Formats: sequence, C-alpha cells, structure tokens
Amino acid sequence: MQSLPKSKVFVEGRYRKLSRDLPQTVFFCPSCKGHERRRKKCTQCEGFGKLTRDSVQELVGWVLAKGFGTRKHKFHGSGREDVDVRMLGKGRPFIVEMIDPKITSPDLAEMEKTINDRNEGRLEIHGLHWTEKSRVRVIKEEKHAKRYEARVTVDGDVDPAKVAEFLGQRLQLAQQTPNRVAHRRADKVRERWIEFETFEQGDEPNQWVTQVVTEHGTYVKESISGEDGRSEPSLASLLGVPCHCAELDVLEILSAEGETVVAEPSTRILSEGFGAGLE
Repeated sequence: MQSLPKSKVFVEGRYRKLSRDLPQTVFFCPSCKGHERRRKKCTQCEGFGKLTRDSVQELVGWVLAKGFGTRKHKFHGSGREDVDVRMLGKGRPFIVEMIDPKITSPDLAEMEKTINDRNEGRLEIHGLHWTEKSRVRVIKEEKHAKRYEARVTVDGDVDPAKVAEFLGQRLQLAQQTPNRVAHRRADKVRERWIEFETFEQGDEPNQWVTQVVTEHGTYVKESISGEDGRSEPSLASLLGVPCHCAELDVLEILSAEGETVVAEPSTRILSEGFGAGLE
C-alpha cells in the first residue's frame, strides 16, 4: 500500500539570543555525534550526547511541537551566530517546519508568549506567523551584511592617528579558513569586505568597543585578531598592536551591501489556522 505524503506547516518569526551559552541548533558532541549507544562511553560529553544543555532550535521547537501535536520538526535559520555571540536588535529570521501535525489551529501568540516566559533573559522570539515553504529557501539563501559590536582587548597603546586612517573606510579582507572551523570548512582564502564604524574606549584601560559592518561570511573574530596573519588586514595589523575579541554581539541584519533594511517584503499569511501554512 502506498503511504500518503506527510503534511507540513511552516511558521516564521525572529529570535533574539541574549545568552552566550546558547547555540542556534542542537550542538551534538563531535566525538559520539549524540548516538544513543556511543554516547554512553563518550568521555568528551560524559554520556550527554551534546555539548550544551539546549539550543534555540530546541527551546522554540519543543513548544511549537507540543502545540501542533507532533514530535517532528525542522529549524531553518537565516544564517547563524557562534554559540558565544548574542543576537540582539530586531533578531534573526527563522522558520520552523512542522511535520505531520495533528492539531489544526494552535494559538501562535500563546506559544510565542510561552517560549518567552520560559526563557526570560536567555531567548526572545517575536512576530510568529504562518508562512509558506518557499520562504525557507529565501531566508537560507539570501545574503545579508551584519552590524556587530565587539569588545576588544588591546595589548598596547592605541594611536588615534592610526585609528583615523581606517575608521569609516570599507576595507577588503583576505581570510584563510580559521583554525577553529578548519575541521568542517574547506581550507581556502575568502575575500570579504569590512568597515569599522566606531572605535571607543571601554570600561577598562586596555578595553575598546568597536562597531563594524561586514559582508556575509566574514569571520569577525579573526578580522580583529588577525590569527597570525590568516586574516589580513585585521584590527591588530591596522593598530600595530595585538588585539583579541573578548565579546561579540550581532546588532543588526542588513542588506547585502550593508544598508539598513527599512521594510522587508511581507510574506505573512493573514489567514488563521492550519490551512494557512499547510503544504
């Protein structure tokens, strides 16, 4: 007997990640991969199967899955940030694909409130609404520049004249794949642009705060440290002193050219209930 195709519902929103210990998706242990049998003897995760307690995917998905009456769902994000990087501003677009839901008309506003109440101080979502399958490709493939704020530790004196030479200038970067991601990314040189918009003294004598706008795919931490010449130029090479990115936040998702997106194309489906997002 031929099985019937599974129904799917798509729900879209934005998330703000306020914690520095929360990955976007499930952070499986690289040694055991979370495998049910292998993880029992895994020394890296001590049998947990993951390297973090939870993720944006799980905190959002658990509530939505219960509301839709299904255990199967997929999380699609418009890019991602590192686990220790906060996602601030208006948040990052995401879509949750609910597979074979049994509940036809869950209250999206109520589920949004539940997620926010449960995760106060760690995670916020907003604008949860029905959407369509075609939006998944849009948010996953559309290129966006980002505005970041970085707290930088500088090992030496900062020369204001050197800062004036590069501040506000769009610089061309050549970045070799960083060592921290070399195990999962091809080792090659990528060309990107970056613009240091501000550079101000922080709370400590050797601490500075900079806002930067970067092309999609830029390794921001390495654009600050230089990683022993693997990223050139870098803030460290421009200042002539060692620099380290102590903290990093995403402030805004921009257009591909680095402009503020005033109004995004509306794909919100205003119809209520299951049929609005059914594939």
